[in-house]
Amino acid sequence: MLQTVKINSEDIVTQIKLSCKYPEITKEIVIRQIIENAASEAGIEVKTEELQKAADKFRIGKRLLRSEDTWKWLEKHGLAVEDFEKIVYNNLISRKLAAHLFVDKIEPYFFEHQLDYIRVVLYELALDDEDLALEIFYAIKEDEVTFADVASKYIQDTELRRRGGYRGILRRQDLKPEISAAVFAAKPPELLKPIVTAKETYLIFVEEIIQPQLDNNLRNIIGSHLFNEWLKQQFNEIKII
Repeated sequence: MLQTVKINSEDIVTQIKLSCKYPEITKEIVIRQIIENAASEAGIEVKTEELQKAADKFRIGKRLLRSEDTWKWLEKHGLAVEDFEKIVYNNLISRKLAAHLFVDKIEPYFFEHQLDYIRVVLYELALDDEDLALEIFYAIKEDEVTFADVASKYIQDTELRRRGGYRGILRRQDLKPEISAAVFAAKPPELLKPIVTAKETYLIFVEEIIQPQLDNNLRNIIGSHLFNEWLKQQFNEIKII
């Protein structure tokens, strides 16, 4: 049995290749260089107090609330203090570059793609029998049964049945196109007539349609999307040697 194992940088590179993670790691290296070069060209700098605040936020996010916790985390990941500072710096410079490039583009993008951010609260029942779906639809409309009643009887998935068919808060792209069109044309609260697809017939109750608000959370989502698309474009234009 091996008592000690010595691992060098060559072993690590070999393992990266054998685990088929070489393309993934290579891409991460290139992306980091893209960000560093773009930030330098834009004259973006990180002040000491900014780095300290970012480090504190990083530790809180990792639940490294004590110095001892931080040291254990560094040891676990084979990192030195300088490596930790580099991680925090990279995260911070990435956010600052994203803000520099896209802070003024978020609002126009939101208004141009507003439909993509509308969400819906719905309950769903999928059936193999179109006639049965229509029968259930009229039974619910005439208050003979409730949606929860038929959900508990016909839904096969245990968790979905327990939730009474509740699918949650969904975006347009979370739904099949033929379902999405009917759902977002609804006037909630509304039980939609059965929607027939190639495989199943859906009975859907639309509880609420949530109009998008450009709050801080959505600003961050859009900003991240724009930045990632920009990084993808930059990466595709680079030749790796």
